[in-house]
Amino acid sequence: MRPMSMLTRRLLYWISMAAGLVLAIVPLPGWLDPFRPDLALLAMIYFVLTSPRIAGLGYAWLSGLFLDVLRGMVLGQHALGFLVVGYLTHKLQLRMRMFPIVQQAVIVMLLLGLYHFLMFWIDGLTGHGFTGWVRWLPVLSGALLWPLVVALGDSLTRRSS
Repeated sequence: MRPMSMLTRRLLYWISMAAGLVLAIVPLPGWLDPFRPDLALLAMIYFVLTSPRIAGLGYAWLSGLFLDVLRGMVLGQHALGFLVVGYLTHKLQLRMRMFPIVQQAVIVMLLLGLYHFLMFWIDGLTGHGFTGWVRWLPVLSGALLWPLVVALGDSLTRRSS
């Protein structure tokens, strides 16, 4: 098998990001909406772990900026969160790839927790604060979804190579 080309990986990254961003704004039933995982952020974490030369900090920032525009949030709020999580993921990349999937899910849960704390903090600064415990449910659902994200990503990268 030949290795996947850089252009193909970039295209796969942006298709995954677009799918994650679309799923971030698709309406869900009221009981399911609090559990909505941050699929775009999970995709960004996956690609920073597997293809750090392709999914860099610029792409992380752009993806967060697109999410700001789509959700009508403070411009740069999600971009900052994606950038911080992307930076930490890049710094931990070599260590995280050696861990079993369960330990990776714990680290991803911590990264998602940091992301949601940043969103909570910025919302508080702008006067849109919501302090309910329901705000933290996407951290748990994203960590539980991480093994599926890895399996799907690995399957897609192997299939297109």
